[in-house]
Formats: sequence, structure tokens, C-alpha cells
Amino acid sequence: MTYQEAAVISRATGHTSVPVRKKDQMGLRDILVHVDHRKPCPVRLRAAIDLALAHRAHLTGLYVITDPHIPSSIKAQISADVLAAQAAAARERAARAETMFREQAERAGVASEWLCEEGDRIDILREQARFCDVAVIGQRDPDASEIAGPGTMPDHVVLSAGRPVLVVPHVGTYPSVGKRVMVAWDGSLPAARAVNDALPILRRAEKVNVITVYRHDVSADAGREPGERICRHLARHGIAARSQHYRANGIGTGDLILSRAADDGADLIVMGAYGHARWRELVLGGVTLHMLKHMTVPVLMSH
Repeated sequence: MTYQEAAVISRATGHTSVPVRKKDQMGLRDILVHVDHRKPCPVRLRAAIDLALAHRAHLTGLYVITDPHIPSSIKAQISADVLAAQAAAARERAARAETMFREQAERAGVASEWLCEEGDRIDILREQARFCDVAVIGQRDPDASEIAGPGTMPDHVVLSAGRPVLVVPHVGTYPSVGKRVMVAWDGSLPAARAVNDALPILRRAEKVNVITVYRHDVSADAGREPGERICRHLARHGIAARSQHYRANGIGTGDLILSRAADDGADLIVMGAYGHARWRELVLGGVTLHMLKHMTVPVLMSH
């Protein structure tokens, strides 16, 4: 039965669902990108547009207007006129960001839409991320005037969105994302999910390396098998991946992954994100935190 025949039968029987073409299941179809007024945003937007072009995906730009971080004791002393001026300035920044997004998306020929919401940035981003295949957000900018701690970007979005998150570094330019991919593999649940989430990207990659880093007290044979097995799995998806194994002696796992990514010319790292709840905070695992702080190429993370 062809797609067209199935669609006719669906309409004739009164069903509202229409079968999806099989080829549509092979790529990303819905991408969300966080847009703001900060300096690194155009690079992040370019990466999202390039990803959308490669997959013929729909791109949604999301801007979140947040209340300024003003202690309540001080806020009570600020006049209504000052607060109104701050709100107007925030809306003006959102309008400029919308213009930038629409112009770049139209120039690239990407199907797109714009969303602007007011509220908590983390809550809105993770909620909107659940309606897409992947969310593109930026690495935390150490120069940005933003209070660090619980609820910061991109930590909470990565750990609570329920979707893969592509984190783009706040420095550098990335003319291609996903042509030369490094998969950080340790056989864990987050790593397995990351690989599965990244399949549409891995299928289009020119080169895929799977790197396994094992501790000094683990034998080479024990460390080699997981990488080779996931490569065999990828081969069944038509992905030719090469397994590489390293022992973490005198260097942190995160530093070793970044070093190998640079040597291999990787333009994307795929990895699981580790974290757990501690009272009211989400606490990142050591390697995840290191990568988010020191990434040198975009990193696709799943939790």
C-alpha cells in the first residue's frame, strides 16, 4: 500500500491520522533554538539553521523575556516609571532578536516560526523543548551578568527537558555541525539514549568515531567490548563507526575526550548527561559539568 492510498483510506474511514512517509522517520523534523540578545546568539542561530537545512526541518525561534534579578528589598524602592522603562527595553530587545531570526531564516530558506514568552527562562525552554526533536541552546557565558547557581543555563535544560539538547559554545564559529562526530560511549543509560537521539545526525555524518575511556583498574579487553558492540549496532543502521579506546591515566575523562575531539577534527560530540537530584538542586556529574564548562565544539547531550 502506498502512502497516498493509505491517506485516501484514512479519509474515507473518518480517521484523522495520516500515515507518515517512512523516509520522514530518518531525520530531524522539528528544531527549537533559544534566541536572545547576547553576543554569542548569532553563532548559535547559524548552527541551528545549518542543522535545519541539512534535515529539511522546521525551525522555531524562542525568546524568553524574564524579570530582572532585583532583590525584593530593593525592588520596593524602585519607581514604577523605572520598572516600566525596563519592561519596554526588554520588549525592544525581543523585537530586535525576532528581526534577526526572521531575516536569517528567510535568507537560508528554512521553514520557521517565532515564539516570544514571558516568565522563567528554564521552565519555558524545557517545556517548549518537549515539542521538538532537539533543542539548540548556548553554553553559559562567564561574561554574562547572570547569577550562577540552581536554575542556571544550560544545566537544568539538559537534565530536565526530556529531549536531546545541542549546546553551542559561547566562543568560536562552527560552519558545520555533525559532519565529523565523536560519540563518548560508556555503556550507560544516558549514553545509550544519546546515541539513539543522535541517529538522524549520525546517518548523515561523513565520519563517526566512538571513544571509550576506561579507568586504570579496568582491563583493556573489558573496556574494548562496549565500544565495538555499539559500533556493530550503528552499522545495522547504515552508520560506519570506528571504535577507539583510551585509559584515563593522569588526565581527566573530560579533558581526554576534548583532546581526542580536537585531534580527530570533530565538529560535534555526542554524550549522555549525568545528574541527580539533591534536595532542590539538580547536580551534574563530573564529566558532564566539565564538558559544559570547557567545551570547544558543540555537544549533543541526552539525559
